[in-house]
Amino acid sequence: MISIYKLEIKNSLKTLAIWSLAVGIMGFFCIVLYASMKGDIENMAVSFAQMGAFSEAMGLNKLSIATLNGYFATEIGTIHGLGSGLFAAIAATCVLSKEEDGHTGEFLFALPVSRGKIVAAKLLSVISNIVIFNVICSACYLGGFAVLGEEIAMREFFIFMGMQMLMNVEIALICFAISAFCKKNALGVGLGVALICYIYDIICRAVPMMKDQLVWGPYSFANAAEIFTKADFSTIAIVTGVVMIALCIGVAFWRYLSRDLAS
Repeated sequence: MISIYKLEIKNSLKTLAIWSLAVGIMGFFCIVLYASMKGDIENMAVSFAQMGAFSEAMGLNKLSIATLNGYFATEIGTIHGLGSGLFAAIAATCVLSKEEDGHTGEFLFALPVSRGKIVAAKLLSVISNIVIFNVICSACYLGGFAVLGEEIAMREFFIFMGMQMLMNVEIALICFAISAFCKKNALGVGLGVALICYIYDIICRAVPMMKDQLVWGPYSFANAAEIFTKADFSTIAIVTGVVMIALCIGVAFWRYLSRDLAS
């Protein structure tokens, strides 16, 4: 099991490095550029806050982008939320199905390791990748604050990154469960799941009659604007996310352990 875990981590290093550095460095430069853009942003802040549904969807009605907290929550928070969700989908979608798609199952299934341990090792590798991704991005953002020479609300920053990590795990586990049903590369399906979850969150925040349905989406408890305005956490949303994670783990194990696997 440990060998399989190490192999999965090794095989995913390139993807992890590309995505974490791409999202992290993008956020780093956006933070550094805040100083030069501050004057223009102050002039636009009021207009952005009065753009109706768009302002509500992006959190611009709760925070001013003229402040560093508001700028991070609405700009970098959006970049990280979408980028990390897509990475989570990439990390999990093909992790089970690739053995059949790549015809490497004949070797893997012949090893003296149970299917349950194989699934567990691959699941742990996915979660490890998500944790490392968020740690690298966090380091890039903190580096940006250091270069900028301004402080952000650190408590809210770490809460945001923690909630993002939980959101990433939920998206990854949905894709992980999908992978257990697939025999071919379903990366497109996984990316579609991540994008649908993101768009669902925006729609629910922008359309008043759908606000009660927000809790069903993975992004519901990881919204930067709500976290940085110290809004109360939606316990229902977090519980729903945890239940979904547990359900997807159960489905993945049940399906992979019970299906006929092609070599």
